Amino acid sequence: MAQSHCAIAVDIGGTFTDIVLEATSGLLSTKELTDHTAPELSVLRGVARLLAEARVHGSAVTRFVHGTTLATNAIIERRGARTALVTTRGFRDALEIAYEHRFDQYDLFMQRPAALVPRHLRFEVGERCTAAGAILATPAESEWSELAATLRALQVTSVAVGFLHSFANPHNEIAAAQALARDLPEASVCLSHQVCPEIREYERLCTTVANAYVRPIISGYLRRLQEALASQLTSHAPLLLMTSAGGLASVETARRFPVRLVESGPAGGVIFARRVAEHVGARQVVAFDMGGTTAKLCLIDDGRPQTSRLFEIDRAHRFRKGSGIPVRIPVIELVEIGAGGGSIASVDAMGRITIGPESAGSEPGPVCYGRGGERPTVTDADLLLGRIDPATFGDGAMALETAPAARAIQRALAGPLNLSGQAAALGISEMVDETMASAVRIHAIEQGKAVHDRVLIAIGGAGPLHGARLAQKLGIRQVVVPRDAGVGSAVGFLHTPVAFHCARSLYQRLSRFDAAAINALIDKLVEEARGIVAEAQPRGEMHWTLRADARYLGQGHEVSIELPMHALQDSDAPKLRRAFEETYERLYGRIFDDHDIEFLNWMVDLNEQATSPAGNAGNDTTMVAAAAGSATGSDSRRMIDPGANGEVEACVRRRDSLISGETLDGPALIVETQTTTVVPTGFQVCLEPRGHLVLTRKGVR
Repeated sequence: MAQSHCAIAVDIGGTFTDIVLEATSGLLSTKELTDHTAPELSVLRGVARLLAEARVHGSAVTRFVHGTTLATNAIIERRGARTALVTTRGFRDALEIAYEHRFDQYDLFMQRPAALVPRHLRFEVGERCTAAGAILATPAESEWSELAATLRALQVTSVAVGFLHSFANPHNEIAAAQALARDLPEASVCLSHQVCPEIREYERLCTTVANAYVRPIISGYLRRLQEALASQLTSHAPLLLMTSAGGLASVETARRFPVRLVESGPAGGVIFARRVAEHVGARQVVAFDMGGTTAKLCLIDDGRPQTSRLFEIDRAHRFRKGSGIPVRIPVIELVEIGAGGGSIASVDAMGRITIGPESAGSEPGPVCYGRGGERPTVTDADLLLGRIDPATFGDGAMALETAPAARAIQRALAGPLNLSGQAAALGISEMVDETMASAVRIHAIEQGKAVHDRVLIAIGGAGPLHGARLAQKLGIRQVVVPRDAGVGSAVGFLHTPVAFHCARSLYQRLSRFDAAAINALIDKLVEEARGIVAEAQPRGEMHWTLRADARYLGQGHEVSIELPMHALQDSDAPKLRRAFEETYERLYGRIFDDHDIEFLNWMVDLNEQATSPAGNAGNDTTMVAAAAGSATGSDSRRMIDPGANGEVEACVRRRDSLISGETLDGPALIVETQTTTVVPTGFQVCLEPRGHLVLTRKGVR
């Protein structure tokens, strides 16, 4: 075998596990159906296949990057560890009280997601700390021994410790960890001042509980994966985990803070879309990632994705803020809906077609997979509409079965609605596209942004199938389908820097600004971030940014501002006021000159200036050579085009048969191993020099 340095990236989704290998000679990819009982088995099969195809020995792997939805799925499906919460006396029910409001005041049957820790597993101890950090009470040793005996009898395997104001002084939480390690050594223990050292006890408790809930599962999975990879690869390649914030962390960090992995897979897709936007010169973008289970959407402006420091898991109502479990972690802000290729279609009590959020996943999968599925999905509809060739799906590795898919749609939708099979399939497709379009519109309005003047970048196995129709519904003129779009999230992992975000609360009024105290805190945060990042063996130069959350005195919510990259002085107070007022005025249109400003949270982001781990620039510089003469590989197929109000004859081309600069008028289907790009009537598609497909609506400016 030829020896070549290479990097591997893996994205475990609800239906498929995507594996990408990048070497100096190029990029290879494959998809494996996700094994939900042992996800690492899907990873190992795909890795073995790519190493054999690339003729590369496992010892040549220099970096292994991994993203997964396992943490999110464990919370949503309530498959986490048996977890207890230990908190300050009087705060046992904080998880139930939440924000003390109804997220939908007009819904008489409104229900929140059930707390991850039921009431009988929540315990109080006699501790107290003031907001200024003064310890008023410490639990007696007898409290800990009695509590440990109770937890053992209840078969608790993970403990979340969240004390009031522990962010100001963690003394009592540290003592709790020591006592539990002594009296209950078999249990995993998470401390709130380590997981989320910030104000607002409800969010801090929820974040700590979520971390404790998934920690044993994620830790066990990562241990099994590490052992298997060490045996298969026989190399010392570091295993790095994609975080929700769009950075890489070491496996040790992921084990300590698995809650930071909840949106790791989708974050890779946004990183990939951002780089593609740079390639095609798009400043305002809708990143659209549609896989087998969900669709993810993110707005990117001038190379910066929308970000947030509060994320909700398991929302009872997908578009209702406050209906989920809040976790205070840095995330790339995404809209995620149950609208993937495997999303199940049905007819509701009012005779309407509904899609998802339930998915057929990989087990059994869509009906056309022939793995025992009986309920029709979006993929089954796409097959009947002529968008997918059943014989060449996945390069022929899985021949799709059209007849069972047609029967399932007839039985579940066409019959009850008195429609033809094709009309019902079109209804499924139109409904899922309209659901995604509505999600984009709502999200853009909430952000105060327009959609129609953006470029839509479509990735994921189903994204190119639905991207152009989604653009039509949103009034978007141009769609880009990148090279390797079907495994876009995994490709994004390869070009993601090692990074970590640290935050801590320290209350300061601008009128009584104490620069020395702030500098001391920032120095601690920088040291903490450096230590965590160093575990991941970064290769590039490191740099950091500093931010703070501030608000006018008496307000309930903050805005984030950038801080100067030097040690603060008391004389910097006017500069901080100007920075706050510029941000506040941009968001709200006015400022208040006579109001004091208060700072609550201080943040450090440490990032690696990363290069391609395999020693080349991969998607950044690879150009598609122009070929002489006409390209080959043309065919045709009948497909349903809703924009043309019926069936059309679509030109079918293999993507690798296109030449740089070639244009093709729709209707057309551009076929490749991992996906198919649908080019509807009224669109023109062009292969740009880096190999990305650019779809443009003719006659639309």
